[in-house]
Amino acid sequence: QVQLVESGGGLVQPGASLTLSCAASALTFSNYVKRWYRQAPGKEREFVAIITSFAGDTNYADSVKGRFTISSDSAKNTVYLQMNSLKPEDTAVYHCNMRSSYADYWGQGTQVTVSS
Repeated sequence: QVQLVESGGGLVQPGASLTLSCAASALTFSNYVKRWYRQAPGKEREFVAIITSFAGDTNYADSVKGRFTISSDSAKNTVYLQMNSLKPEDTAVYHCNMRSSYADYWGQGTQVTVSS
């Protein structure tokens, strides 16, 4: 059974950094495009970052460009989201997503709260 398990969220002050991890099991990691999404209270889920399956090309939402970095480690079946210079508006539940032409998997999410 495929599982995506996120970790690394928490409560931090503005300007701090966090690294989120998403560990995948029971899937062929290299077959999937990996994305991070987030959902703030009362708002729709929004795209944050993407990394492609082979070339490792990345792209980001404008709101996080220059502050967040997505990466993946195929040896660990894990995708990361390095978040720097965090702002209160980054507060949300962050979900990882792995998608191929035939499957679409989501993690349960990890809470990130940025507050002074």
